Amino acid sequence: WKDDIKIDQEAVAGYVGGEFAPNGGAHSGRDWGAFDIDKEVCDLCPTKCMKYDGGKLLINNSECTCCMHCINVMPRALHIGDERGCSMLVGAKAPILDGAQMGSLLVPFIKVEEPYDEIKEVIEAIWDWWMEEGKNRERLGELIKRQGFQKLLEATNIEPVPQHVQEPRHNPYIFWKEDEVEGGWDRDINEFRKNHQR
Repeated sequence: WKDDIKIDQEAVAGYVGGEFAPNGGAHSGRDWGAFDIDKEVCDLCPTKCMKYDGGKLLINNSECTCCMHCINVMPRALHIGDERGCSMLVGAKAPILDGAQMGSLLVPFIKVEEPYDEIKEVIEAIWDWWMEEGKNRERLGELIKRQGFQKLLEATNIEPVPQHVQEPRHNPYIFWKEDEVEGGWDRDINEFRKNHQR
């Protein structure tokens, strides 16, 4: 979904008050203690876009990456928005030596409406890149690993977005080109040090 998460504040209060079991009752085999919305939902949000303040759950939807952790913990209280579509992942594979690998997120959100032209455009651009650059018997995931995710973004004309990076400095697929850097690669080190003193 692309729009705001729907919140039922009464159901949130029901989870906090112990009326509803969190996680759909999946962890009901043992006594885990009272449900702590801060510890089990807000603190585990990857972007920290949620807070429980004054008996009310607040979500900064512009920071939400739609990981669905909060919805899984409180399914009665939180629901996905109305503007729905799909995400496109590419490059998944299950090689014998390396083990199964999840695909990389290419398109965080794309509308799914007939005649599906937006989806077809992305797929055809991937096919064209793979047919042009792929080696014999090379799968798409291997091509991405060999040439880099940035090459795929360039081939599909998709702008880099934060969702392409798992966590800061962990898998940065995006690298600057010389013409995008002010002054290019060649710089005067003494000029740089004038402006960047310790």
